[in-house]
Amino acid sequence: MKPDVTQIILIVLIVALIIIYPIMIYVKNKKQRQQMQEQTNSLKRGDRVLTASGVYGKIVDLHQDGEKLIVTIETGTGENKGYLAVDAYAIYSIMRDETKLEEVADAVEPQEISEKQEVVEENEVAVEVENKDNKEKKD
Repeated sequence: MKPDVTQIILIVLIVALIIIYPIMIYVKNKKQRQQMQEQTNSLKRGDRVLTASGVYGKIVDLHQDGEKLIVTIETGTGENKGYLAVDAYAIYSIMRDETKLEEVADAVEPQEISEKQEVVEENEVAVEVENKDNKEKKD
């Protein structure tokens, strides 16, 4: 019995997927590990951070414990101030230069507001025209 061309193509595709899929996963994981390592290496005192468990705080201390980098985070303010020591890999994101972020937000916000106002004004005009049409039909 001679294999059909479609069967050969199907077998080749299945073999290609079995070979290519793990390679793609490996490359993706390698990029994620590299990004995480770069983020961990860039940590410094004073950085505002968010942990993977959702805790916001400011880094007050970094120290090596064997092979692990331990980060001490200050959370809360005033009487509610507390400290939390976590592994550096538990840091989900770093929020640097909040003033720059606020400046960007301020620069974007007026434009978005004006666009929304234009849409509201257009909708108000459309509603007014619709109301006039409805009144004319009733009369």
